Amino acid sequence: MTKPNERISCRIFERASDASAAAAAEIADLIRLKSSQNQNAVLGLVVGSSPVNIYSELVRLHRAGELSFANVVTFNSDEYHPMQPVELQSASRFMREHLFDHVDIDPANIHLLDGTVSKEDAAAHCAQYEQMIRDAGGIDVQLLGVNRAGHIGLNEPGSDRSSRTRLITLDEPTRTEAASDFFGAENVPRHAITMGIETILSAKRILLVAMGEGKADIVARVVEGFASANVPATFLQDHPSAEILLDQAAASGLARFATPWLIGEVTWDDTTTRRAVIDLAEGVGKSILKLTDADYNEHGLQDLLAAHGSSYDINLRVFRHLQSTITGWPGGKPEHRKRPGDRPGHRDDIFPKRVILFSPHPDDDVISMGGTLIRLVDQGHDVHVAYQTSGNIAVFDEDALRFAEFVEDYCREFEIQADGIEKLASHIDKFLRKKKPGQLDSDEVLRIKGLIRRGEARQGARCCGVPDHNLHYLDLPFYQTGRITKSPLTDEDIRITVDLMRAVEPHQIYAAGDLSDPHGTHRTCLSAILQACGVCKDDPWFESCAVWMYRGAWQEWAPHQIEMAVPLSPQEVARKRVAIFKHESQKDRALFPGSDVREFWQRAEARNADTARRYDELGLAEYAAIEGFVRWDGQTGIEL
Repeated sequence: MTKPNERISCRIFERASDASAAAAAEIADLIRLKSSQNQNAVLGLVVGSSPVNIYSELVRLHRAGELSFANVVTFNSDEYHPMQPVELQSASRFMREHLFDHVDIDPANIHLLDGTVSKEDAAAHCAQYEQMIRDAGGIDVQLLGVNRAGHIGLNEPGSDRSSRTRLITLDEPTRTEAASDFFGAENVPRHAITMGIETILSAKRILLVAMGEGKADIVARVVEGFASANVPATFLQDHPSAEILLDQAAASGLARFATPWLIGEVTWDDTTTRRAVIDLAEGVGKSILKLTDADYNEHGLQDLLAAHGSSYDINLRVFRHLQSTITGWPGGKPEHRKRPGDRPGHRDDIFPKRVILFSPHPDDDVISMGGTLIRLVDQGHDVHVAYQTSGNIAVFDEDALRFAEFVEDYCREFEIQADGIEKLASHIDKFLRKKKPGQLDSDEVLRIKGLIRRGEARQGARCCGVPDHNLHYLDLPFYQTGRITKSPLTDEDIRITVDLMRAVEPHQIYAAGDLSDPHGTHRTCLSAILQACGVCKDDPWFESCAVWMYRGAWQEWAPHQIEMAVPLSPQEVARKRVAIFKHESQKDRALFPGSDVREFWQRAEARNADTARRYDELGLAEYAAIEGFVRWDGQTGIEL
């Protein structure tokens, strides 16, 4: 249900998969209705991560004999320029791989913007595209995604509401955000052809789909802000039949979730109370224990006072909760080390504990929870690190070439005769020197890049004290595509994860809950872990196992979310930095940096220091840095 402060209708689903299924169901119903009326269903389509599952569901319905595309006409919203239709990043290839090649659509009914047209002919091509849309009777349903700048199509901030299909120049932030699709920002085209805003708004129905916490801020601006050319997606507010479909993560920035007490009545449970009090303290610039009745009354929290009494009692309860989250013993404290006043940890009676730290990429362990990893090892626990993917696509070509040349020189220097060395070195040299932008690596190049990441992971873990025999390289199959777009999780991915869990029988599992990863690998890896937990839930060892989720590479847990806060000393921060530095292929400039221009170690240190600062300003002890964790509730997110 849309709230009074929301300027566009929203449907919010518990899981991303539910939102995708709802969008697919509406599109399928339209296709069937039009078919029953002997009419075409005209669809406006987009590329990107958000629509992938929608297309998968439509393909599933077709294969099940429940949906025909014989009466479907499609128009895609944008294309990079210049762009050949066979290239990995082209809309043409994306749509073929995800939809067109798997359904019974008439190729004559597929309309795509031409990324090969000359700049001189672009205006005529765009005018013709507009005419084809009109000739088809207009678009019945326009599917959209949204990026962090609020694009719809590839309309940059500043695009006029009356704009039509045209050739545009891409802003630098857009090209940086697209870098992960092009194996580096330098390979991203500087231009694109896109439907204009007026073209999009001319559709009879618009469905914008957004998933994940990385979209939460822009979703809030689109839904609750005023319409402005600075955020093109806000123009959807003027459409009579536009709707946004969100998962809970993407909706988390909306006031109904972020500050529900400001827009209506709420149930003042512990979670809502904690969030409101922390928000109030940070808003007025006071520590929690200094908040007064007047502060509550002047900032819309009169109902909280009425429900729970004086500000002093509320303050104390929230303060004590935050205080209880802080622990220097993340694995629990053995009885002989306890001091008067120590709070009990989870299963302190089990010491030392067996621990598995799952790292989606080879560097997430030290980037996101390197300080906690150091503490767990130093305090005597049996710590295992499981690298879920090889990370092999995130290595620069020159690094692979350098390592290949080193092996060749090494063998020559020590007169080592190894069959195939010269042939392999020749292949690597020729392939990488002739490689075109966006071209998939050969298997040999991918294997070398994987070995580079594996060696760096080993060195980083050694800095934290983890023995080599406790390092596990899972190489989950879903990742092994050699390109940004990955395969869906399969039973084999889950089996590999389950086998490791059952071999170690951990008392603690640490998993990446950093779902803003722009490539989606973190989300997929977390799903693999949680599904594996579902398989193992009846194993005797699992009863005493706690699953903790960490963040750090892309964002951090907020204080109101944190259930375990591990403080780090300046010395531990320095050790963590050294461990991160061992990942030399990601140092100075990462191949896929995302929208944050800082190096990963800088991001991690800044976020850990900011968490410590926020705890300090809320009235807690002052630390150099804090790594925050949230405990999995055993139910949420098994199917993300």
